[in-house]
Order: sequence, then structure tokens, then C-alpha cells
Amino acid sequence: MVIILIIMKKLSEKDIKIIKKMAPEVEAKSRIEYRFILPPVSVHFAEDAEDFQARLKRLDGRDLGYLAGRILDGSECLLCISPEFAGVFIDMLEEKLPGEDAEKIRALYKSSTGYEA
Repeated sequence: MVIILIIMKKLSEKDIKIIKKMAPEVEAKSRIEYRFILPPVSVHFAEDAEDFQARLKRLDGRDLGYLAGRILDGSECLLCISPEFAGVFIDMLEEKLPGEDAEKIRALYKSSTGYEA
């Protein structure tokens, strides 16, 4: 007999605060059942890349740094969003927090997907 255990990651309080900054309309939901921040915002709330960029601009440097750290440790999924939206995120990261993290994330995205972000 094979037993498969699926662990559902839940958003932390900090994650929920960030998703609410990016998508205030999530407040209308009785429960927030997402496992990540960027994919649901890009898929369910942002109308297009320009809207996604405007939502990212609501975040401060600490929030973006937090998201970058989560992408690098594998607990946030940048690979789950379109190359266009990933590029918007990485460009914003480079603008607000220039340094190695943005470069690492851009290289990681390209090596994982084959797409330039």
C-alpha cells in the first residue's frame, strides 16, 4: 500500500497582508485559500501587465524583498505566472531593490522556463 501525503501550504499573516495590499478586493472573500501570493494576483485580480505593475507599486521595498526571498527559497512561485508578468515583477524588483536577488531571480526564471522575463 502506498500512502501519499499532500501538505497544503498556508499563507502566513505577512503573506495575507501583502496579498491584501496588492488585491484589496480579496477582503470580500470569506476565506483566503491561496498557497502563493503572485499567481492569484496575476491570474484572478490583475487585468493585464499594466494593472499587475500598478499592484506591485503598492508594495514597499521590504515587501518586495520578502517576496524575492520567498522566490529564492522556493516558497513563492514566480514560475506559476506568465513570462510577461514575471518580467514586470523582476523589473520592479530591480528598480526598487537593485542587487543580486533580482539577477538571481531573472536567471532562475530563464533556466527554469526557457523564457526571458
